[in-house]
Amino acid sequence: MKYDVVIIGAGPGGIFSAYELAKKSKLKVAVLETGSALEKRHCPIDGKKIKSCINCKVCSVMNGFGGAGAFSDGKYNITNDFGGSLHEYIGREKALELMHYVDEINVSHGGENTTIYSTAGTELKKICMQNKLTLLDASVRHLGTDINYIVLKNIYDELKERIDFYFDTPVTKVKILKNGYRAVTEKGNFDCKICIVSVGRSGSHWLEEVCKDLDIPTRSNRVDIGARVELPAPIFAHITDELYESKIVYRTQKYEDNVRTFCMNPRGFVVNENTNGIITVNGHSFEDESKKTENTNFALLVSKHFSEPFKDSNGYAESIAKLSNMLGGGVIIQRFGDLERGRRSTQKRIDEGTVRPTLQATPGDLSLVLPKRILDGIIEMIYAIDSIAPGTANDDTLLYGVEVKFYNMGVDVDCNLETKYKGLYVIGDGSGVTHSLSHASASGVFVADRILEEK
Repeated sequence: MKYDVVIIGAGPGGIFSAYELAKKSKLKVAVLETGSALEKRHCPIDGKKIKSCINCKVCSVMNGFGGAGAFSDGKYNITNDFGGSLHEYIGREKALELMHYVDEINVSHGGENTTIYSTAGTELKKICMQNKLTLLDASVRHLGTDINYIVLKNIYDELKERIDFYFDTPVTKVKILKNGYRAVTEKGNFDCKICIVSVGRSGSHWLEEVCKDLDIPTRSNRVDIGARVELPAPIFAHITDELYESKIVYRTQKYEDNVRTFCMNPRGFVVNENTNGIITVNGHSFEDESKKTENTNFALLVSKHFSEPFKDSNGYAESIAKLSNMLGGGVIIQRFGDLERGRRSTQKRIDEGTVRPTLQATPGDLSLVLPKRILDGIIEMIYAIDSIAPGTANDDTLLYGVEVKFYNMGVDVDCNLETKYKGLYVIGDGSGVTHSLSHASASGVFVADRILEEK
């Protein structure tokens, strides 16, 4: 099967590359995706018959049309301050321009009634400074898990008439041909002049093997390790009502490590996430009032960078997550008061607490899982946040662990996100360049435009 362009991966990067190519050209384009079509993506966990991850061969939460972001809470952060280093490759103004462009597309495909929040002019910035915290600048469009699904469906319905999508079609190998590339699958070979690799974080191991086979240089990236906090929504309401998503950074006194909030979900749910067979924790939230909960959840993450000779940052994080899976059979939950008292949580103590968990997890002791330095940082951060959101450090505040953000190794690409091979691009979170929905989507638009400029 021959195409002008083959896109490997139907996550944000791949989708927006396909969108641009379909809108602005008549190129023959195929999208190859390991997971299923959007309407066929379904996690078997129902909280009744199936209460925890059963390790499906292909995780529907992480793979399929929309990528891992399909069932996220649909937050598109428009900023260069976090979410990746795309601006270091294409320039700050261009990166922001493309993120706004992506936002316009989302709004025009079903997101028109959603809200965009901004840190501009907020009094919280000053309050954070007064309490040794830093609030990062950003605008954020919150679609919600429900509206995000609608936006993706509308985009797919528009693209499927112009783009050939092949779902449940994992690529086993990428080969270099005389005049292009070959994507090898069990369903046949797909030959193309241009190949865009956009496999996201779940494709990290696969992409590492591809880079080895093709002798594409890579470098170790950072990894974020921590826990997800769940507490009564009113404690954070004065922050989330104004900003919805607040990225707050704290520098610990003990180690001078940076701890940050991540993926804040007002009145949302804590959920399982399966990455390469390892069960970690994440959070979702809905725009629909009827689907909201009484709790707010967010992650507290500590970034770790490793120097020579150690290069396997993801392997380090995986070993910590595996330890959690070993002790808890998946995700562990612990009351903050129990953690501070040096004892494991029990189901009885959680049931007697004032915070009702939104995820069924195994009561346990996170101090047996998380390294001391990381856990000390999380505890310090909880007390620091308590100064601007009193009640955060209450005994009944819940901690779920572990939460890990695996960042793919940095692939050696140029300012066009092109590898050393002409016409072979690596974009999105799989490249190690982007770490967010907005940055990944923008990288897809950028590469598509570069391809069209050269035609």
